[in-house]
Amino acid sequence: MARTVGGEREYLLVEARRHRGEWVLPKGHIEKGETPEAAARREVEEEAGVRAEAVSRAGESEYAVDGQTVRIIFFLMRYQGEAGRQEDRARTWRRYEDALRLLRFDDSRRVLTQAHALRL
Repeated sequence: MARTVGGEREYLLVEARRHRGEWVLPKGHIEKGETPEAAARREVEEEAGVRAEAVSRAGESEYAVDGQTVRIIFFLMRYQGEAGRQEDRARTWRRYEDALRLLRFDDSRRVLTQAHALRL
């Protein structure tokens, strides 16, 4: 999720649900009958209260949870406006270098770097 302010791109980070004070990229589960792009739009709105449109795939990440492999598809998304949030999580908009520094996981930093190389 990105927006341009003063000619510079800023990226949306949300506070991790289980680890307060840890910043992550918005993500979530695809519901039955939903495309990955539609799920990304819905999750960004629920988690951060932001309306957005998917511009391009920004990368994928995989990790294991309770012995199950979870695959995440990330999108570079263009900010379209504010919306009602369903989750009580902190959010922050950060320029690229600052967002990289705040993200804990190498996979998240890799995805952000790939997104930053894409045209918004």
